[in-house]
Amino acid sequence: MELHSKNQAVVVCVLLLPALCISQSFTDSRATYYSTPDGYGTSTGACGYGDYGRTINHGRVAGVSGLWRDGAGCGACYQVRCKNSRLCHSSGTMVVATDYGAGDRTDFIMSPNGFSKLGRNPSASAELNKYGVVDIEYRRVPCTYAGSKVRIKIHEASNYPYYLAIVILYVPGMDDVTAVEIYDNDGHEWKPMRRVYGTVFDIVGAPSGPMNLRLQLGGKTGWVQSFKSAIPADWKIGVSYDSQVVHV
Repeated sequence: MELHSKNQAVVVCVLLLPALCISQSFTDSRATYYSTPDGYGTSTGACGYGDYGRTINHGRVAGVSGLWRDGAGCGACYQVRCKNSRLCHSSGTMVVATDYGAGDRTDFIMSPNGFSKLGRNPSASAELNKYGVVDIEYRRVPCTYAGSKVRIKIHEASNYPYYLAIVILYVPGMDDVTAVEIYDNDGHEWKPMRRVYGTVFDIVGAPSGPMNLRLQLGGKTGWVQSFKSAIPADWKIGVSYDSQVVHV
């Protein structure tokens, strides 16, 4: 089937896997949280990540509203820290945007695992939970994971070999994916893929053979492209692939 469609300058080190030192101003906002049985995120998030969106970053994830950017904000990483000096950890936590969610003047609706990391210790986190909504400050930080560049997954709605839908699971750095194209080996041309929702892109009449991808990233004038085949000729539904997308 087809799918249908403030500001305070600081320098800190943020850890996802390797440490990165960055400098950028914080933005004032508010954050709340939603409940899950195990503290992780939800597999039904609007980015289309499925179970990956539930467990990524140890389940420290969030739904965003103003930062959603029509789905281009999916996968962005943010350092979030609350502003109660008695209860809040000075470094806060890092969360990944995996869903859309609008609350009472909040920029983040966080998973329990993410929200609990705002507290300086377990008892402080428990007290923050009772508040429900807390004042925070946040800034975007680079996403970095060991062992991959841009990683994609073949969406379960795909129908080999004619209809192809992909989920862009991860893009390194701080760039939004604004467009995706796939190379047609027979026609010798790049064809646009449609953003269905979130980070899910599709094409009807998928090209044959191993396929290369290229991505247009927000804030950049060119494209980033896979010099190796991003998707094999015998692609499988539900399988993820390291696209080897690099800058051109």
